[in-house]
Amino acid sequence: MSRAFIFPGQGAQTIGMGQALAEAYPAARDVFDEVDDALGEKLSALIWNGEQEQLTLTQNAQPALMATSLAALRALEAEGVTLDAASFVAGHSLGEYSALAAAGALSIADTARLLRTRGQAMQQAVPVGVGAMAAILGLDFAAVTAVANDAAQGEVCQAANDNDPGQVVVSGHKAAVERAVDLAKERGAKRAMLLPVSAPFHCALMQPAAEVMRAALEEVPMDTPAVPLIANVRAEAVTDPNEIRALLVEQVTGSVRWRESVGYMAAQGVTETWEIGAGKALSGMVRRIARDVAVRNVGTPEDVVAAVEAFKNG
Repeated sequence: MSRAFIFPGQGAQTIGMGQALAEAYPAARDVFDEVDDALGEKLSALIWNGEQEQLTLTQNAQPALMATSLAALRALEAEGVTLDAASFVAGHSLGEYSALAAAGALSIADTARLLRTRGQAMQQAVPVGVGAMAAILGLDFAAVTAVANDAAQGEVCQAANDNDPGQVVVSGHKAAVERAVDLAKERGAKRAMLLPVSAPFHCALMQPAAEVMRAALEEVPMDTPAVPLIANVRAEAVTDPNEIRALLVEQVTGSVRWRESVGYMAAQGVTETWEIGAGKALSGMVRRIARDVAVRNVGTPEDVVAAVEAFKNG
């Protein structure tokens, strides 16, 4: 059996995530402590006892989700399942950083600081109210790309997340995205709705944030990942640290090619994905992309025990 470890992106955050892992596994608790130390604040207190509105702020959600993912991975390792169990790692948007930390390419502390910087830069790149994102359901990527192009009318409107065969997210100027919603409905979308996000991620409006990340990534040491990373913007395996740095910069303004990434992994023989961390959104996408690929979630102590048993028996 060939597995991929996959790591969730923004939107999966919930108050209390990872707390049971930290209480059950000292190695998981150490991850949260390391992130707190790296950021110089008690992010763990916000994650476990704070307000959802504060946790959802991009600059908090990004390092918080990474911490939860790495805590889950450390819990697995404490039970004897290491990264050697995976053929690939991949993550959705910020999850790509979690994947790199999991694969040993980045330290947890550096990853936390990079994600804090990334979250702040993405929030500051576009004034609140100028940009928007919308989910288009029931049209494929080519159809949504055509919708975005026709809706742009001189503004920015791009297909930002190619999540699965029936879900594509568009991003750009608010008026252009609103035009895309109307146009998508006219062209047969089952649903098209604006998303409750604070900035238009993964489109050209994020270029200022891309430049911030270019500078930040140049300052951080990066090793070759222990297993190949499936890069968001390329939808294929990469291992060279310099190439990964460039792709992480490109990812800020580029499309998250998740549908193609899962298809690539399936074509390479992956038969099971383990979603490591909060939520189950990626597992749902995997089911819709590659029905023959089994899915497993690892976000609680009970999930860890079940995964370990499955690993031993598989």
